[in-house]
Amino acid sequence: IDVMESMQDTSAGLRQSASRSSQVLADAGQYLTLRLGGEEYAIDILRVQEIRSYEAPTRMVNAPPFIKGVVNLRGVIVPIVDLRLKLGIDKVEYTEFTVVIILNVRGTVIGAVVDSVSDVVTLTTQMIKPAPQFEAAIESRFVTGLANVGERMLIVMNVEALMSNAEMGLVAAALQS
Repeated sequence: IDVMESMQDTSAGLRQSASRSSQVLADAGQYLTLRLGGEEYAIDILRVQEIRSYEAPTRMVNAPPFIKGVVNLRGVIVPIVDLRLKLGIDKVEYTEFTVVIILNVRGTVIGAVVDSVSDVVTLTTQMIKPAPQFEAAIESRFVTGLANVGERMLIVMNVEALMSNAEMGLVAAALQS
């Protein structure tokens, strides 16, 4: 009888553990990691449409400095934003590793220039810790939180806020000029 009770307890424990791990997986999301300057960032992979090598865009008159210009992507005019300039990060030279991440944010297609992309990681909501609130080069509304992956500290970006309607308004105004 003791063996049966022990097996039932073990079985119940395994079910609870499986339930917890499936809940953690349900809360998990995949993030594309990228590099801007000396820091590593992560953005929600569901916003990423494609990754392209950097090619000089067509400049737009009266565009804000962080808007590098536009490119024609299979018939769609896509504004290109240099995230280093947008976030106030020291300017870095364009190299063979510089890429443009084509994002789809609320139905708007926009390109984000980054120094390089690294990999895709799975992060749970428990892994993403709130970012400390202090004066920083990067506005806190652009940061979802911080996550440790092994020895790496990732700054998890809020792409929706970064490319918000107000920011898109600047892009739209520049495109109409």
